[in-house]
This record gives sequence, structure tokens and C-alpha cells, in this order.
Amino acid sequence: MLQVGLVGWRGMVGSVLLKRMAEEHDFANIRTKFFSTSQAGGLAPQYANLLNSQLEDAYALNELVKLDCILTTQGSSYTKEVLPQLRALGWNGYWLDASSELRMDDDSIIMLDPINSSAITAGLQCGIKNYIGGNCTVSLMLLALDGLFKANLIEWISSMTYQSASGAGALQIREFLMQSGALYAAVVDGLVDKDSTILELDQQVTTAMRDESFPQQYFGAALAGSVIPWIDGAVADGQTKEE
Repeated sequence: MLQVGLVGWRGMVGSVLLKRMAEEHDFANIRTKFFSTSQAGGLAPQYANLLNSQLEDAYALNELVKLDCILTTQGSSYTKEVLPQLRALGWNGYWLDASSELRMDDDSIIMLDPINSSAITAGLQCGIKNYIGGNCTVSLMLLALDGLFKANLIEWISSMTYQSASGAGALQIREFLMQSGALYAAVVDGLVDKDSTILELDQQVTTAMRDESFPQQYFGAALAGSVIPWIDGAVADGQTKEE
């Protein structure tokens, strides 16, 4: 059996992935080891064929190099730091990644079966080792339009998406909920008072968002009640990678 390491499985993407893998009985066909960037030594999720019942350190290269495959939903910064070090050590395993870091690399293939199943099969046959998830919204759009593309019925298309909090990680999702709760707490009395005006409620929300106590450790800004245009890292034209 292949030895597979999973990193970043607590967030929305990783949680959905684990649920799906369990439903498909994938764990019966692999030997699994779970890694964490923050809770090494804790108890790993209890699935079949565990290599270790405890969480391993996600930065422990000496453990990562033992694996045949690493599946990560930890994000681009983790990929940028860890994968080059592993390749430099001679690791030639399969890197499956949900982040955008490697999507445009020549030695990577974006995974969107069945849309590009032939490209994935060809990549496996010719030795490609990096298989990367596409943008979630665009991937769903392509799955829906696949038949139209194959029938040559689409002449031109424009795609525009917004990144969601769910792509940032579990801590960011929790913070977003905390922000939402803080905004509700700021206006709850006014909501009960039918004589309060919407402008008053709006001002209370704005004041709460600007208060130093407003939870923004992970986002660095108020996402609840707002939008954050800066996603991921900067590219050459001054926009961010997600844009």
C-alpha cells in the first residue's frame, strides 16, 4: 500500500476531503499518517491503516521523505516552504495540493477529473509528480459546462470569482464567526428597540469594526460586514494572485 501523508486537514477543504475519502472507503487502500503545523503530538483522526496514532510535525522533513504521497490543503505558504526542501533531499513522491502555488508550473497538472482525465493519465505515465487542485469556483463551473465544451458550443466565456473565507483555513473561519458575533452583540439592543433607526445600527456596526478589540488576528482586517480585496500574494502587475 502507498504511504500517504495528509497536511492541513482541519480546514473546510480538508474536512470535506476527509469526509469524502471515508465515504469512498479510500483509507482501506492506503496507509495514512496525519501531520499538523501546530498540534504535533496530539491524537490523529482515527481511520483505517494509520501509520501513527499521533499527529506528526508537518515540518519534519525526515518523516515526510518516507512517504510515497503527500496530500496538502495547508495553503501556498506551506507548499512554498516545504516542497523545495523535500525535492532537494531527493524525495520523488507525489505531491497533491489544493493551493494555487504550483498551478501554473510546467511540471504540474491541475486535477479536474473527468474534465482532463486524459491529461492526468498521461502525466502519470510520463512521470509528473505534482498534481494541483484548481480554483474551486472555476472547477465547478467547468464541470457544469464540460458537455458544452465537448460539443463545441461555447465560443467565448468570461469568468469572475470572489475568494471566500472557507479557503483561508479553520482559524480564519472561526475568526469570521467571532467577528459576526461581535457585530451582532454591538447592535442587539437596537434590534430589539423598534424605534432605533437603520443609520444608528449602521454606525454601531462601523464603530465595532474599528474598535481595537474586534477579532482580526488571522485576517488582519474586518471581513464580517466588509470585503478584503487582498488575497494571497502580489504578482507583477500589482494585483494579488487570486485576482
